[in-house]
Amino acid sequence: MTVPRRASPATTEARPGRRARAVVLIAVLLTCLAALGARGTADRLSQGGWTPATAESMRADSLLASGFDAGAPHLILLAETSGSVDAAAARRAGLALTTRIAAAPHTAWIRSYWTGRNPALRSGDGHSAIVLVRFHGDEQAVRAAGRATVARHTGNAGPLTVAASGQAPVLSETERLSARGLLLAEVVAAPLVLLILLWVFGSLLAALLPLLVGAFAVLTTTAVIHQLAGTTTVSVFALSITTALGFALAVDYSLLLVSRFREEHTAGAPVERAVRRTLRTAGRAVAFSSATIAVSLCALLLFPLPLLRSIAYGGIAVVLLSAAGSLVLLPALLVLLGRHLDRCDPFARLRRPAKPVSSGAWYRLALAVMRRPTAVALGVLALLALLTYPATQVRLGMYDDRILPPSSPVAQASQRLRARFATAALDDATVVLPGLRVTDHATRLHPYAAGLSRIPGVRQVDTATGSYRHGRHTAQPGPQAARFTSPAGTWISLAFHTTTPFSPEGSRIARQVRAEPPPHAAPVLVGGPGAQLADTTRTLTERLPAAVATTVVLTFLLLVAYTRSVLIPLKALVLNTLTLAATAGVLVAVFQQDVGGFGGTATGGVTDIVVPSLMFCVAFGLSMDYEVFLLSRIIEEHRSGQSTSAAVAVGLQHTGRLFTSAALVFATVMACLTLSELVLLKLIGTGLAVAVVLDCTLVRALLVPAAMRLAGRANWWTPRVRRGPHPGEVPAQAAPSGTSAWG
Repeated sequence: MTVPRRASPATTEARPGRRARAVVLIAVLLTCLAALGARGTADRLSQGGWTPATAESMRADSLLASGFDAGAPHLILLAETSGSVDAAAARRAGLALTTRIAAAPHTAWIRSYWTGRNPALRSGDGHSAIVLVRFHGDEQAVRAAGRATVARHTGNAGPLTVAASGQAPVLSETERLSARGLLLAEVVAAPLVLLILLWVFGSLLAALLPLLVGAFAVLTTTAVIHQLAGTTTVSVFALSITTALGFALAVDYSLLLVSRFREEHTAGAPVERAVRRTLRTAGRAVAFSSATIAVSLCALLLFPLPLLRSIAYGGIAVVLLSAAGSLVLLPALLVLLGRHLDRCDPFARLRRPAKPVSSGAWYRLALAVMRRPTAVALGVLALLALLTYPATQVRLGMYDDRILPPSSPVAQASQRLRARFATAALDDATVVLPGLRVTDHATRLHPYAAGLSRIPGVRQVDTATGSYRHGRHTAQPGPQAARFTSPAGTWISLAFHTTTPFSPEGSRIARQVRAEPPPHAAPVLVGGPGAQLADTTRTLTERLPAAVATTVVLTFLLLVAYTRSVLIPLKALVLNTLTLAATAGVLVAVFQQDVGGFGGTATGGVTDIVVPSLMFCVAFGLSMDYEVFLLSRIIEEHRSGQSTSAAVAVGLQHTGRLFTSAALVFATVMACLTLSELVLLKLIGTGLAVAVVLDCTLVRALLVPAAMRLAGRANWWTPRVRRGPHPGEVPAQAAPSGTSAWG
């Protein structure tokens, strides 16, 4: 009989180390492969996606381009001279400029003052004229053509000085300033974040762990986005938001796991056992937190906007990959480095000795709040209501070129264009009448165009039958009338009184234009900025109830499964809503109402209808993340025999430092975005920084203890009869009275 050989203790101890090294090696290989697969991702991303591709405004613009050689120009060249644009030298230079651009293979059509003598393309003083250009191809092709044309044809052209404005230059300038703003934020934020991580994690080695997890999550997610961009429209915002969310979650999850590992290891557990207990407790919180955030992001898939859907794709990927890195890679690193984790602490001399839990600042704060829960809750709610109030005066719109800084050459050209040309020679709205021939139906077109000119806010209507103002036919067809007809039908141009078509007023006018009875049986397509805003608003409002309901129901069910409670998930959802509402109020006050000088003229006095939605997805996810961190410890303490008040106090003491530190890291990075010249980055940075600061101070530190104290035993009510322990739950223990250096 052969006696089986027993593994030696050294062999048994080496097995976890070998497995951990294998996990780390696989993670490194995956990260390197992802880095190779992510190359060139930014060049494949879209700056558009703000309006559904099937929207009426998009179909109108597409038909104008294909059937009439019309539509919104991609590039506007402003040509200026000290003399007259009608002088011989200026005219020769203008014609030469027009000919060179028209000969380029990427030019679809071009309108120039010097070729058509259209008075709308000439300024009133005669010193300026404009050239309108539209390019072939998709968004990437248009951006490339716009950059090439601007580089080749702006500057001095004989007696003319040419500057660029329009859609393509504005997007290119936004991209350039965004990249510069992000680089500036990184340069300023990097040393600050490193100092915060060193202080919070307690050693250089521990501070590197979230950076490794974050690099794994962000690079693999970027590779996923790179592949998605080859099959669908993916917004550039998807990359920016997933990068921010990935590093934020990496810090959150790493801080929670490392803190719990230290707590278990300090209590005497060997490294491997401490890692296992960490995964059974804090790891479970990470798994539920990531599932909750991913589920909330799924609601964005209900919106047919490429922008929001691409945010959902990238957001879900980065959340799941952050969780995978935290639950697989980080434990392996802890097994390998756990014994050396506390070495190299540059702030060791500044740290105070460990104190009993009952002497901690967070513990004392929780008890102070719970002694007067009603007063604290009412005071915090009043402050949040005050911050929320400006949101009741929100004016939803979209941003245009005015978000560029005044120092930008594109912004300066756009400002001169707006000042010298009554309508900027652009159509504030277009009405496409497919199949309507003026020769056959002029009697139908005439009353329809006159009716459009009566709509409040419409300054002038131009079409094949002439011009109209206030319901009257003011001008007969001129030389430009031919451009309004083609075998595809007829179209109409509308000019508004408002100078901000991407505003509620522009949207209102577009909706009224659509309400006018059409002159023939074929469908009428209304396009232009106001129509795009109306289409986007309608899409968001139609799908918003379903998206909110999906988020609330799925998040509620996940939290019920995690907490075994009904009231606690309801409270979490209500408190997250309060945080988001207060953040919305701050954004409206600062950027729409110009409190502090950040917005006002730059934003056109409106709040962008899409960008806050993107920020709120990140803010909701982080708020839920902090909520799960806090609840996980409170529930654990309550199930170990603590009363509700004691469980809340101990839970806040153990986790308060964690979520406030994580929020401080994220808020520091976001606050550095306000150093950018681009108002859009200022808005994103301010909004996310305010959201996490409000959440970790007013909500988690004050409202949560007050609400749980007022609810008392009702916190733990559940309709389920049997309430056995969770699989892997830590056995009940006596109330903790020891010390924790990291709690």
